[in-house]
Amino acid sequence: MTESREFCPRCGDAVPERAEPLPGAPRERDATLCDDCYFDDFELVDAPDRLEVLVCSGCGAVHRGNTWVDVDARDYTDVAVEETAEALGVHLKAREVEWGVEPEQVDQNNIRMHCHFSGIVRGELREADVTVPVKISRGTCDRCGRIAGGYYAGIVQVRADERELTPEERAEAIEIAESYVADQEGDGDREAFITEIKETDEGPNIKVSTNRIGQNVASRITDALGGSFESYPTLVTEDGDGNEVYRVTFAVRLPRFAPGEIVDPDDGDGPVLVTGVSGRLKGIRLDSGEPYESAFDEGEAPEADRLGERTDAAETTVVTVEDENAVQVLDPETYEARTVANPEFVDEDADTVRAFKTRAGELHLVPEDSEE
Repeated sequence: MTESREFCPRCGDAVPERAEPLPGAPRERDATLCDDCYFDDFELVDAPDRLEVLVCSGCGAVHRGNTWVDVDARDYTDVAVEETAEALGVHLKAREVEWGVEPEQVDQNNIRMHCHFSGIVRGELREADVTVPVKISRGTCDRCGRIAGGYYAGIVQVRADERELTPEERAEAIEIAESYVADQEGDGDREAFITEIKETDEGPNIKVSTNRIGQNVASRITDALGGSFESYPTLVTEDGDGNEVYRVTFAVRLPRFAPGEIVDPDDGDGPVLVTGVSGRLKGIRLDSGEPYESAFDEGEAPEADRLGERTDAAETTVVTVEDENAVQVLDPETYEARTVANPEFVDEDADTVRAFKTRAGELHLVPEDSEE
């Protein structure tokens, strides 16, 4: 009986019977070749002759295609390994593929990547070694170029209503802006950056890369410190498609009063130590120790006289506690004994308290920091 077998179309040797492809699936062109002829033309790895990697010298981003990609590149060897891995191709028929790479630093800008691959093809272990030269080129990405050129799309101006900003408000406004932009950068937004922060007598001017960031920074500052903001667009140019390009100023106006100020609302119930200004004005009544909250619409400052600041208070001696409503203390300026209101925040066993004296000579006790 004659055995029916297939033969290699190249060398004529008999080949073992192979499984037919599924109905509708194409037959592999080289499927009929014997193993020897198949592996004559077989390449386990497809590797480029050389690679050139463009890295931003400012931020370490890598140029890929038409875009810059943040990889925080400081060790260019790691960049070369990643780019080489992206450029190498392993034969689709290889299974159980394993590979390793050994970089060889030729000089500051050139690295040889020695790569070893192994995989199972037609039931046989196949191995391949390739060397890919990688050249590191340095340039400037679009983002760093904009920063270096002083580009900005929006500016956040932080001011206070009818007063100067406190040092704490200045610092917190800047920290809010820097933290928000850093979060955006961390999330991969390459358009997010602060071009400049300029301190002025009135308050900080924060130049930012986009109007979206400017609006979000202004919103976060007013959420934290109170007040409100308005935007004022200015037409600066047109883009290549003829669209108008605006630069927007976000004018942040913090509330008229700041935490730590002592004010006298126009309600006849005595002075208040301000403790919060986000939304409504909040504080502590100095003569009773009861909490205070303005009855005005959110964001509006009540009518009140500015008397001074908590730091104007001086430590003085308690002479005697007369009753739950009155206490006798020494005037911190004249040292005469004076009877003043005994608020809830004063410890009945306290030997000393802090007292604030108005320009009119009225004396009020002030809570310690931990009691506010």
